[in-house]
Amino acid sequence: MKMLVLGAGLQGSACAYALLQHKDVTSVTLADHKVDRTAPFLADAGDRLHPISLDARDEPSVRKLMSGHTAVLCALPYYFNEPMTGIAIDAGCHFCDLGGNTDIVVQQQHHHDAAVGQGVSIIPDCGVAPGMVNILAAEGIRRLDQTESVRIYVGGLPQHPEPPLNYQIVYSLEGALDYYTTPSWILRGGKAVQVEALSELETQTFPGTVGVLEAFHTAGGISTLPFEWEGKIQTMEYKTLRYPGHVAIMRPIRELGLLDNTPINVKGQTVTPRDVFIAAVQPKLKKPQGHDLVALRVIVSGTSAGATASTTFELLDRYDETRGISAMMRTTGFSIALTGLMQANKTITAPGVHTPDAVVPFPQYTDGLTEYGVHITETH
Repeated sequence: MKMLVLGAGLQGSACAYALLQHKDVTSVTLADHKVDRTAPFLADAGDRLHPISLDARDEPSVRKLMSGHTAVLCALPYYFNEPMTGIAIDAGCHFCDLGGNTDIVVQQQHHHDAAVGQGVSIIPDCGVAPGMVNILAAEGIRRLDQTESVRIYVGGLPQHPEPPLNYQIVYSLEGALDYYTTPSWILRGGKAVQVEALSELETQTFPGTVGVLEAFHTAGGISTLPFEWEGKIQTMEYKTLRYPGHVAIMRPIRELGLLDNTPINVKGQTVTPRDVFIAAVQPKLKKPQGHDLVALRVIVSGTSAGATASTTFELLDRYDETRGISAMMRTTGFSIALTGLMQANKTITAPGVHTPDAVVPFPQYTDGLTEYGVHITETH
């Protein structure tokens, strides 16, 4: 199997690492406009890894590179996902991506017939949230006769939080701010409705030193799942996890307009408040030596055989100190790698555009994560 990974950033590098652990993968091409930024943990990858310089905006070059690969795994910024989908279909390659923007997933679904015609599968939203949580939620729903509620909680957090935000950048500050400012789609009373980001604060308690975390609505975490289950499930929602006190700081920052994208004039210069905020704050939230963790909980409740029943899936993953791979990279990059492998080895056979909850088999997915040392537990 010849695999192509687009994007050599944090998640793309982790994805390439995971692919290289499989003997059936004959080569991994890792393409990026800055190919020299390959992660240190790929230094001893051997001759199966082929870093290559690529401008993702150069569609003819992208199409030429895709040809001959079994599957394409896209770890580029989310706005590349739809054009890369079209190119992959033209090139006859299976394709999956990290998703994160529901509107773009809907655009990708318009390519369904073309993908079927080429006999290839397209799977957006293959990270943690969306991605892993969708697969877990779907499995919980399958186990019940009637599902009443699906409640999902995920957070990427520092193991050793530092004030004032008790947070460090684990993927993209710009992406996090999008989630903090965009309304979240949920199911309430069986209907798809939107609620304000950073709203409906509650707490969740995790084992060990993690302890009590606060949870609040953010956008994009479960993508199209509420629309798929509208009228069938009463309650479905996704909330982000942070250490207590995070919302008390971020809500006033947002309400003061510091996260706005509308340009303003400052001493004769036109600036965007959010750009200024990112430029000022991002260096303070980057902790190159800071070890992270990912906390995840999916609670699916309803009835089975006439009795109340529920399943709770839970994950606590931490920075890999031996290899220098963060928990967010392990959970996100390894997740998309597993999906791409299942497309390439024909574990996933349905052509067309499908979300992971519809086509990624739960046992093979969780078994694959376990092989990577990422453990999901479940309780009933």
